[in-house]
Amino acid sequence: MKGFDFEEERIKQEISKLNAKRVLLQLPEGLKPEAPRLAKIIEKTGALPLVSADPCYGACDIATSEAESLGIDLILHFGHAKLLKHEKVPTVYIEARATVTVDAAVEQALQLLAKYSKIGLATTVQHVQTLDAVRELLVRAGKVVVVGDAGRVIYPGQVMGCDFSNVKSIAHDVEAFLFVGGGKFHALGVALATSKPTIVADPYDNTAYSVDVEAKKILKQRWASIEEATHAKTFGVLISLKPGQKHIEEALKIKEDIEKMDKTAYLFAIREILPEVILEFPTVDAYVNTACPRISLDDASKFRKPVLTVNEFRVVSGESSWENTVKKGLFEN
Repeated sequence: MKGFDFEEERIKQEISKLNAKRVLLQLPEGLKPEAPRLAKIIEKTGALPLVSADPCYGACDIATSEAESLGIDLILHFGHAKLLKHEKVPTVYIEARATVTVDAAVEQALQLLAKYSKIGLATTVQHVQTLDAVRELLVRAGKVVVVGDAGRVIYPGQVMGCDFSNVKSIAHDVEAFLFVGGGKFHALGVALATSKPTIVADPYDNTAYSVDVEAKKILKQRWASIEEATHAKTFGVLISLKPGQKHIEEALKIKEDIEKMDKTAYLFAIREILPEVILEFPTVDAYVNTACPRISLDDASKFRKPVLTVNEFRVVSGESSWENTVKKGLFEN
């Protein structure tokens, strides 16, 4: 696939190093078209490649159970940086760094950043190698540039779908954020986590745009879900079966809090939180999602019932206010 480095030579070396006989390839949706080509490369090493066709949302979603059931010797996980401290099955992370240039998109973004002098930088793992060059472009344009390094993810300036600690750590020091990367997913996360104006520099289209209007729309939608959930009598507490999203103790505490409100709570163990799955339980009025908080935010319109993040539930329970929740961020538990 044009524009990404799949580190083919490293893949061969890792297979040889482990003498792996069965290799599981796990790719996120945007990179899945490369799976057949990569499988051919693995086949030529003498190993048997198996491609995980299930959705993959991040490094929190390693296909460990599938690998164990298939007798896999090595998981090749593409498109994300390491997140879990320990993996049950040997796992190599191929970050699939982007090879596209970002200069043209950043030049476009500078026009939208004209009224701001202090800029925070953020990106995904695909573009962390470009941040020094982006910083230089902004400094030349007279900007003060800040890159957060809160120590929770591997790279300074890096954000993930569920971790915006790097941008939150510098939100008070900047007037706006520049997100370098494709799509609105992570940029909206930056805007929602910091309540700061956020501009996207998309190097794939060489375009720049603001996500502020959409971020405000999402906040209104989330408040509407909280309002609806306050009238719920029966809650379902969702526990993810994915290794990096499994928070059983937190779910038990939420169940206890719901029952203290004289409401009914049930625990649901689930791998994929999908609207059609939730429809199977018509007597449940609202859900609390202890898995990836982005599911509640990004798929809200698809769910017919409120699916709250943990922080949003704390507003319903009276433990926190909506203002504090927005200030803290909808993603942080």
